[in-house]
Amino acid sequence: MKRSSTVARGGVVRGGAVRRVVLAAVSVALVAGCTAQAAGTGSGAAGPSGSASAQPSASASASASPSASESESASPDASPTDDGKAPSSSPTSPTPEPSGSASDGAPSSPVLMKDGDENEQVRELQARLRQLKHFDRAPTGFYGSMTARSVKSFQKKQGLTGTGSVDETTWQRLLGASRKPTADELKPSTTNALDTPAPACMTGRVLCISKESRTLAWMIDGKVVSSMDVRFGSENTPTREGTFSVGWKAREWTSTIYHTPMPYAMFFSGGQAVHYSSDFAARGYAGASHGCVNVRDRAKLAVLFDQVKVGDKVVVHW
Repeated sequence: MKRSSTVARGGVVRGGAVRRVVLAAVSVALVAGCTAQAAGTGSGAAGPSGSASAQPSASASASASPSASESESASPDASPTDDGKAPSSSPTSPTPEPSGSASDGAPSSPVLMKDGDENEQVRELQARLRQLKHFDRAPTGFYGSMTARSVKSFQKKQGLTGTGSVDETTWQRLLGASRKPTADELKPSTTNALDTPAPACMTGRVLCISKESRTLAWMIDGKVVSSMDVRFGSENTPTREGTFSVGWKAREWTSTIYHTPMPYAMFFSGGQAVHYSSDFAARGYAGASHGCVNVRDRAKLAVLFDQVKVGDKVVVHW
């Protein structure tokens, strides 16, 4: 009997232990089931104690939500970079379009004339710029550095970008600010612009010679008949200024002092005369005379020589 009761007690003991193990397992299962439900469904179902289910633990949350790499790989646009790193999750910025494209409504104006061009439109450009005092030479029809500087000067005065090239906007502004050039403005008789005539030049037949503009204007009763470029004596042998008259003329003459040819000479003050100079024609203003008024256009001076009479007035002024 003792043996059986001992066994019974042992059985009771063993049976109690088993029940405690089973109850513990059921309790763990219930707790695990609530945690999973809260994380998996977000339900507010009551837990074993009847209160709202407990929040999932940090480890459970981490395991329940996808990792960053998983989220990026799930994105249809995601792809690894060249160095193997995961691409940024931020949206890609749009590539800006170049300035002056049609998208901003301001396409760049096409260039009409530029450095190196040579045509009649360039000649008109130079003549119009000369009217506005931006170009101080006779139009040549060739677009060089001087023309580019003149265009840039005009553009800046107009509030435009100083490119030195003529686009449609610059050309239209120039057309509006100037007038159509005359034939003489397009192909003037002198390289230098004529100076305002001295008062003494405004009456009679006059060779009106300006040291300021370095020009000679053949005038009759205040009107210019023809004109040409001239140069004068050096600082040591200056051309005299004042009002004179043609004393005598010589179609062919050689200086008795300097022994140089003086074709189409028209003497007005002692040994000083208006005459053709081959040196002026060759070297321009790099040289100077010994006091005479040099002309470099032989054909034009030949015509003038036939028109001027002894006794006609000669005015040399600044």
